[in-house]
Amino acid sequence: MQDFTSKSFLCIKMSYFFYFFYPKYIFNSLITKNTKQFFATFDKLKNTTIMHHQEYLNNLKQTIESYYPLSDQSWKQIESTTHFQTLKKGETLLGNGEIAKNLHFVAKGILRAFITDEQGNFYNKNLFLENYFAGSKVSLMLQTPSNFTIEALEDCIVININYKKYMELIYKNDDLKNFYIAHLEKNWIIEKEQREVALVMQNATERYVSLLEKHPTIADRVPLLHIASHLGITPTQLSRIRKSLEKDL
Repeated sequence: MQDFTSKSFLCIKMSYFFYFFYPKYIFNSLITKNTKQFFATFDKLKNTTIMHHQEYLNNLKQTIESYYPLSDQSWKQIESTTHFQTLKKGETLLGNGEIAKNLHFVAKGILRAFITDEQGNFYNKNLFLENYFAGSKVSLMLQTPSNFTIEALEDCIVININYKKYMELIYKNDDLKNFYIAHLEKNWIIEKEQREVALVMQNATERYVSLLEKHPTIADRVPLLHIASHLGITPTQLSRIRKSLEKDL
């Protein structure tokens, strides 16, 4: 987007220069050429964006169908409830105290959901990488203020699914209803319970290894501070764990 903007400004500056310092017939030919270049760049950018968006939508469809297969009609209905949103690193997707309106599918990047206490200390409740759904389920279901914040740890692209329309479709389509149940069971019951048990039964090293098994690239993309917070340990403890694991290799 930055290259596209720079070229557009360059075209405008060149137009003013040639208008005042060149004969008009030369100016007209030049501005025509620059205009063509401008729109060629615009079309190229637009086509690239469309191609990427289609790829991300395909990933969304595949993720949904990993839980339960959808009919073409149901997928088209789901697709109609979506819109894309880009986030810069550090930008907030959902603020603490904000009422959630959308379920978010991470098309590109990483999000963190965190809680901040009165002293300003934060705890990373969850980390969401590509092809995962993020959101405050309680806020969505009850339409009450969210108890945590969702923030981008990288530049992100998310696909927002309008939750109200999404629920209306679930009531009308059995395949979407089955997906909804399967997704809730896996992510909000099974994995939640496993994580709660791990915090009690596993030591910090085991929890870190489990996280790496689930997300092999996470240590290269997420600051150790945030990984440590997610695991319920200090950054110093995590550094020691990493050094110990490196020695064992």
